[in-house]
Amino acid sequence: MSRYVLPLSVAGTLLGAAVLLRDSVSGGSCPSKATIHGKTVIVTGANTGIGKETARELARRGGRIILACRDLDKCEAAAKEIRGDTLNHHVDARRLDLASLTSIRAFAKKIVEEERVDVLINNAAVMRCPHWTTEDGFEMQLGVNHLGHFLLTNLLLEKLKASGASRVINVSSLAHVAGRVDLEDLNWERRPYEAKAAYCQSKLAVVLFTRELSRRLEGTLVTANSLHPGVASTELGRHTGMHKSIFSSTVLGPFFWLLVKTPKLAAQPSVYLAVAPELSGVSGKYFDAFRQKDPAPEAQDDEAAQKLWARSAGLVGLEEAQAQAPAPKAVPPGKVTDAQSS
Repeated sequence: MSRYVLPLSVAGTLLGAAVLLRDSVSGGSCPSKATIHGKTVIVTGANTGIGKETARELARRGGRIILACRDLDKCEAAAKEIRGDTLNHHVDARRLDLASLTSIRAFAKKIVEEERVDVLINNAAVMRCPHWTTEDGFEMQLGVNHLGHFLLTNLLLEKLKASGASRVINVSSLAHVAGRVDLEDLNWERRPYEAKAAYCQSKLAVVLFTRELSRRLEGTLVTANSLHPGVASTELGRHTGMHKSIFSSTVLGPFFWLLVKTPKLAAQPSVYLAVAPELSGVSGKYFDAFRQKDPAPEAQDDEAAQKLWARSAGLVGLEEAQAQAPAPKAVPPGKVTDAQSS
């Protein structure tokens, strides 16, 4: 029996080293240990993947978490799981279909009745899907990844301002560097549809939206930042065909395992931007994991950001004056009431 001890010990050491290397390559856990007791956080697309793990970690840190998802049954199941895992009973499920302007407005109408909203994490996304359109006729990736969150954020801005030092966190992607925003054909009505290019356009739009939103929020206590969470193994890539070939699942498998993050690790950048005290007042920035970086040159074009804002506002029927209203008096964070937990 003793002859197996050394090989097993070596194998265990190598496996442990591989796991540590993987965590190191993927950025590791959130460096901030801050808690968020008394604060309310909304996470879109939180019934699975990065969104679910983001909600779980923030619930563990004491916040009141609202999971906003298209499938309410899955959303309620995720909320129940998170409540049991974290012993935080202030985790609620709400229906939000970002492919429907009607659903977005209905969700926002209920949210503005909340006492406060301290963090809005626009996490939900669609990636490289077929040429589908939303309920309102928008190309699906643009509609969900950008336009849906654009409208939602604007509808909740007054509540965010009233809550004091609030944060808007937009989950983008490194794919934005390959994006090109065509203001004359945002919905791919004049060009042959390319799913990859449409995805890259939507993620570039997210960074441009964040930049312009931050500019418009100057003079308030609300900040807006975007981030690349890293490449993660989630349901988001179900339309890409990744891992479906024998070559990718066998030969490239070890490399994918090393470089592709788990949903838990990919959620850490969103958690960091939501809780880190050192990021108070930091706005209009782009983060690659925990590091602030310059986004692609196209994402730093203020004129393009302003034009995209105007075009987006027109598409979703947002009145310009709505985003320019003065900030109401802020409400300090406090103990979550019984009414909030219902």
